[in-house]
Amino acid sequence: MKEIRPANTPRDLAQAAVKVSIARARRVSKYLDTLSGAKTKRERVALSDCVEQMYDSVDELSRTLGELKHLREETFRWQMSNAQTWVSAALTNEDTCLDGFHEVESEVKDGVKRKITNVARVTSNALYLINRLDESRGRPKLGH
Repeated sequence: MKEIRPANTPRDLAQAAVKVSIARARRVSKYLDTLSGAKTKRERVALSDCVEQMYDSVDELSRTLGELKHLREETFRWQMSNAQTWVSAALTNEDTCLDGFHEVESEVKDGVKRKITNVARVTSNALYLINRLDESRGRPKLGH
């Protein structure tokens, strides 16, 4: 069993938020992979595109977590820019996923919309915490 460590610093909080976002995005990706009830071509295309968008989100969020785990004083600005860009891209992917269902009316759409909205909410929270880390006055104590 994995040891759960309390979040003691803004960096810990940002990392925890990104981990939650990754876990939720992975869960939604698996859910999307199991959906075989798409009845129309438009619905199948929207699902396929959404699966791809969610895989991209997981990748971008994973890159963000890697960056946050290895923050260094001398490259802090660059690393924060990377993290903000990747989390913003993940949010865009999540929005794009929902856009594909714009003209689809089905139970599948409703389920996907609920799940993607939840992922977008936690991803937005992660971005907020990353932005707060970046806004800290006089470099944060990065810790280990």
